[in-house]
Amino acid sequence: MNNLNSGTSQQKNRTKDHLKTSLIELIKKEGYHSVTVKDIVNYAAYNRSTFYVHYQDKIELADDLLNSMLDGLEESVGKPYVPGQKVYTAKIHPPSMNIVSYIYEHRDFFELIKYDDTLPGLHTRFPQTILKIYQEKFAFETINNMPVNMDYFKRYTAYGFFGLIRHWIHTGFEEPQEEFIKEVIDLARTHMYSVKYIGK
Repeated sequence: MNNLNSGTSQQKNRTKDHLKTSLIELIKKEGYHSVTVKDIVNYAAYNRSTFYVHYQDKIELADDLLNSMLDGLEESVGKPYVPGQKVYTAKIHPPSMNIVSYIYEHRDFFELIKYDDTLPGLHTRFPQTILKIYQEKFAFETINNMPVNMDYFKRYTAYGFFGLIRHWIHTGFEEPQEEFIKEVIDLARTHMYSVKYIGK
């Protein structure tokens, strides 16, 4: 019985993933507001009844897509770190920047930020999620313990990082991932002495 439920759940998730992928591709082709449920099911090669098993409408699908991707972004950042352990930026290496790897792995989704008529909420919630990560999941130590307003410091660095990410996306990820991560780490070393992961 458990195997049957597991198989059904996996099939349900696959169907939802196909619908999400179809929405992403159609937004790039036509713009979000032009896309209809009919367009989505035709692109995904499903029928409308299958769509309505999973979602009430296009808005619910869009919300699920945005929430799942940004939740995944939050979850990705802690994987390389031991909670509570201080890491000196001089010793940070590319694997520590799992957030960049996540964005690149899901670049088909994050490319949607290049479009004006795109997924509702993406342009505001993407940077807000990065700020939330900086505010809630990390503690930073400045170079030479220079006293600063830490709230301002986190906002400054979070939005700076988002600006770099957005530029990387807009260039079509032209710079190789490894080189981009190295540049981000080099910049972090100019104002961060250490990083401590405090999130869950």
